[in-house]
Amino acid sequence: MDSELLVELLEQVRKKRVGVAQALARLRHLPFEDLGFAKIDHHRALRQGFPEVILGQGKEVREIAAIVRVMRRRKSSILVTRVDAQKMAHLRRLRTGLTFHLSARAASWSAKPIKIVGKGAVLVVCAGTSDIPVAEEAAVTATLMGNRVERLFDVGVAGIHRLLENRPRLDAASVLIVVAGMEGALPSVVGGLVGKPVIAVPTSIGYGASFNGLAALLGMLNSCAAGVTVVNIDNGFGAGFAASLINRV
Repeated sequence: MDSELLVELLEQVRKKRVGVAQALARLRHLPFEDLGFAKIDHHRALRQGFPEVILGQGKEVREIAAIVRVMRRRKSSILVTRVDAQKMAHLRRLRTGLTFHLSARAASWSAKPIKIVGKGAVLVVCAGTSDIPVAEEAAVTATLMGNRVERLFDVGVAGIHRLLENRPRLDAASVLIVVAGMEGALPSVVGGLVGKPVIAVPTSIGYGASFNGLAALLGMLNSCAAGVTVVNIDNGFGAGFAASLINRV
């Protein structure tokens, strides 16, 4: 339940369209509902502005489906991250009603049309096409959280002219999410070009000495460009969430 649904329910009680007992029944599972294998935090949308997100990695399909069913009954917006193609196929067969975002390895459901609450655009920039799954996870997350999202892909430092050609788009964005693997240089370059918050996302893409993203992570943490903050390796969701919070201010 989010703040809009709670206000609507309280208004219905005030106008005597819904009885107190009926309203209490709807609120009974706040702040969480115990499914045995999971405790769903129905209160999170009231606290943070977006419901609990389901991490698909490590969960059985039946567990994901059970959580989705409960959240849909509560009319919560749903985002499932780290869903591989096999799990997507099983979830389709279970008719969960989810929309699948193949490139982002994610699935979603909205009880109502997404309302834009962000003050400006979130621009998701990624270095190479191999980084797109993480970039798309960030883009899908920011979109579902009510932002206008734009994408600028395959503009890594190996061909810096591709990035510089898009200076107007960089300048127009309110928040930038910059995704890169290998040595992770792109966020530093972007951070030196703009006066906006830059959220850097290291990916696990790269050859042996990239150490599954550790080299990119350390490079971003040591950026000499001011205004660059860093999330964990492959954490597109975290970047999209943080960008959304910034974009609301």
